[in-house]
Amino acid sequence: MRFVSTAKYRFCSFSSSNHFLGFLRSSSSSPVSASAATAALSSHSSSPSGGGGGNGNQHWRFMSWPSALLPIAFAASASYFYLDQRHSPAHCDSVLDHRYGGMETTNIREEVYEVFIDELRNILQNDMTVDYDERYFHGKPQNSFHKSANVPDVVVYPSWNQSAAGIGSICRNYSVQFSGHLCNAKAINVLIGLREKAWSPKVSILLIRSQDDVQKIIIACNKYKVPIVPYGGATSIEGHTLATNGGVCIDMSMMKEIKALHIEDMDVVVEPGIGWMELNEYLKPYGLFFPLDPGPGATIGGMCATRCSGSLAVVLGNGDVVKTAARARKSAAGYDLTRLMIGSEGTLGVITEVTLRLQRLPQHSVVAMCNFPTVKDAADVSIATMLSGIQVSRVELLDEVMMHAINIANGKKLPEVPTLMFEFAGTEAQAREQTLLVQKIVSEHNGSDFVYVEDPEAKIELWKIRKEALWACFAMAPNFEAMITDVCVPLSKLADCISKSKQILDASSLLCTVIAHAGDGNFHTLILFDPEQEEQKREAERLNHFMVHTALSMEGTCTGEHGVGTGKMKYLEEELGMAALQTMKRIKTALDPNSIMNPGKIIPPHVCI
Repeated sequence: MRFVSTAKYRFCSFSSSNHFLGFLRSSSSSPVSASAATAALSSHSSSPSGGGGGNGNQHWRFMSWPSALLPIAFAASASYFYLDQRHSPAHCDSVLDHRYGGMETTNIREEVYEVFIDELRNILQNDMTVDYDERYFHGKPQNSFHKSANVPDVVVYPSWNQSAAGIGSICRNYSVQFSGHLCNAKAINVLIGLREKAWSPKVSILLIRSQDDVQKIIIACNKYKVPIVPYGGATSIEGHTLATNGGVCIDMSMMKEIKALHIEDMDVVVEPGIGWMELNEYLKPYGLFFPLDPGPGATIGGMCATRCSGSLAVVLGNGDVVKTAARARKSAAGYDLTRLMIGSEGTLGVITEVTLRLQRLPQHSVVAMCNFPTVKDAADVSIATMLSGIQVSRVELLDEVMMHAINIANGKKLPEVPTLMFEFAGTEAQAREQTLLVQKIVSEHNGSDFVYVEDPEAKIELWKIRKEALWACFAMAPNFEAMITDVCVPLSKLADCISKSKQILDASSLLCTVIAHAGDGNFHTLILFDPEQEEQKREAERLNHFMVHTALSMEGTCTGEHGVGTGKMKYLEEELGMAALQTMKRIKTALDPNSIMNPGKIIPPHVCI
């Protein structure tokens, strides 16, 4: 039962539909008399709520309702009787009201929907869509087993000056196959080429500077309290881009300008939509590269949002543009806002510019592979190598099941045993010396078949094996989904953690592969399961929980690099403690009082302040 008309408020308030139970819980932790609470509620009913702002004395923000009903409300403390209220930083966020948005439904309040859409159109002209197929595409995880309970209400493209229909028209005029998604990079690249070669005067596509557009979009969303979900390369796997409350999806994938390259300073300023692989192709002629090495398709903005590196320009929830740091390589000026924003997953602001430190391409590199009888032996070698002081660029561990998948997918005949892959870089003499030192360590730890290559094409072919590991697993079980773990432990605990995990994985009925960034204690398990079989999904969850809790018992973390999203929230209290989560909640509330920035991510809903 609610005290609001279901006809008028058919669409739930998306900023945060706090339950009355949350109010009672927060009241019980701060003793307040019933008369004082009644007075607070009554006085609030005569003043505008104003969303999440207000002064420090304003503790409750209920929607106006008859004072005669107040006693009934307080009598309801023993039930699940609740009412909708506007977001207040003094209360807990409720469990989100998940609904799967249909073709004609929206989560934006009925009374503001049309005026909000009109305001967006004034900002973007035709660079937005409410088409259901487009909304569904952006609301559905591309590489994640997390299911979308909702879809965005609107998708906006800050860097395009053309609608989906217009692009489709161009594609038809030039016989270009168009998938229907503006973020289809292949189609867009073809269109850019057409514009340069033989452009039709009927329609134009214009790439523009778009931080101003992002700022205007966020100001409009904050005004109407509409949730925002930033969207980049769609490679995240923990539900980061799920539109849990609907709202506006800001597709950043075409904000990919390289704004400035400072060769002598070895840094570059880019927009967030550029991919790290694209960036490194651009930098190669200058003898520079961006040294981090995530999965293919990852964009710089998404990497920063899940705790990569770089100084940033960020648009906050109120529309303010914040520069987190100067371009200098070190600074002690004020709070470290860069570290605050990096890893915030769009919950504090939208990244619009990134400054990255670069490194010189090494003069020479060597790629090596070797085999082991057990994963523990392989992990022990990676630990011994790091402790020896040898500067290894990369060291990756693949178990025997992963090697079997790689053989099936690539038609190879590699030994199907635990395998380590190394990369050594520096001068030619340094790289070869490092290779020989590691070969000696391998021989002392039951290793065998140590081979290495220096030819550029051979090196690319070897690393291709590692880069395509996920798709190799899907080739082995094409109709299955993968639950991917991401635990990380102190380096000295890696061998023990992997060994314990392998015991339970090998005993499971599911197909499981292990791949590790063995140089920093981070490893992934790809647990393949049939999404149509609920029992298999439960088994995958059981294995995931076991590995997370094993890592936490070893002073590790539930996520080394993939981030929290919706999938890892349930582990944060055990890992960090309630005080840390409450501190995060206070920061979130201070920077995003209306809770519009990628709501439902990172901070569990039961955390109260």
